[in-house]
Amino acid sequence: MMTLSDVELLRSAELRQAIEDNIECDPTAVALDRRIPHARLVATQVKYLQRARRKLPRLYEARCIIPPLAFEQSSSEDSAQRKGIAGDSLLDLTCGLGIDTMAFATRFRRVVALERDAVLAEVVRYNMSLLGIENVEVINTSAEEYVASTTDHFDWVFADPDRRSAEGRKMVCLEDCSPNVAALMPRLKHIARRIGLKLSPLFDVVEAFRLCSPAEVEVVSTAGECKELNIYTGAQDDLLRIAITGIGEWCFTPEDMLIEPSTEAFDATAWRYMLVPDVALQKARVAISALRPHASIWSNNGYAFATELPTEQLPARIFEIESIEPYRPKELKRSLKGLGVEIMKRDTQLSVDAVRRAIGTKAGSDKLIAITTIAGGTWVIKIKM
Repeated sequence: MMTLSDVELLRSAELRQAIEDNIECDPTAVALDRRIPHARLVATQVKYLQRARRKLPRLYEARCIIPPLAFEQSSSEDSAQRKGIAGDSLLDLTCGLGIDTMAFATRFRRVVALERDAVLAEVVRYNMSLLGIENVEVINTSAEEYVASTTDHFDWVFADPDRRSAEGRKMVCLEDCSPNVAALMPRLKHIARRIGLKLSPLFDVVEAFRLCSPAEVEVVSTAGECKELNIYTGAQDDLLRIAITGIGEWCFTPEDMLIEPSTEAFDATAWRYMLVPDVALQKARVAISALRPHASIWSNNGYAFATELPTEQLPARIFEIESIEPYRPKELKRSLKGLGVEIMKRDTQLSVDAVRRAIGTKAGSDKLIAITTIAGGTWVIKIKM
């Protein structure tokens, strides 16, 4: 746990030079080097600056102070920059390491950031000075105390509530997170025109609309992993946005979550392409709505199939099909035994390990197959390599 004394040491010219001199070194070796002043403290910063090189490049380049726990809980700079919030003034209820705050500082004239931990508040103030950010005021107080007493008004309030209990257990319900934004909501609506919330990717999309309608609800994925669920209140109408980092954005309405799946019989010989919906589509329950204009799809959790290669960018990976056949382990074993096979699965209770044992394959890249259940039948899709 970092202390205020540690922060003072890390601000000193001596330790900043020690960090710079060892920035490319093995942190373990740094910690054991008796020639380095406060070697363990320097080693910890070297370790987390190295880890921040890609996630937090601005902090890395400025050699900012990075408390370990705050680093683990922080957004990436890319994620923070893409949040669609802008205006004159913003209140950030949950400053943390200040990554979202930094991004907001580029889009607001004034930002007030609250951080209840005195050490972290001091770290963020120092880091902001290193980064040349002058329009952020960091206040060491709790969200509850500030919101109850402030007479200020803001264009936006933003919160990324702490989703860990005191015991370290993951929390999903808004009421269980800290601060309890649900309880603060009436007061927040009084002091700001609009409210932005970053919630766990496990948070239910339907519940988001129920709590905040009319609102924009945004599901963000990166490299096949659902990263964020963001809510922006004050919208004219309910809007559901899918954002896939580096790929694009697609907008839907809550009614799109009700679109029915394909009802035609599954003809294994009819399809040339398989579409794998992005996890954000699954999370938002709009895979059927997104892909039905281009393919047939039997569930929001499964694969879609097309006879022609889609010509527009879709929120899905596309594979050319070699063959589709019923899942018969003995027959698959004859054709695949001993090969290195990558196995994808959706909409089936079969585990990858169980399939691998049944068909006698090992992990590898000789072949790619997908397994899914459609209309009560389990199918194997062999992909052209």
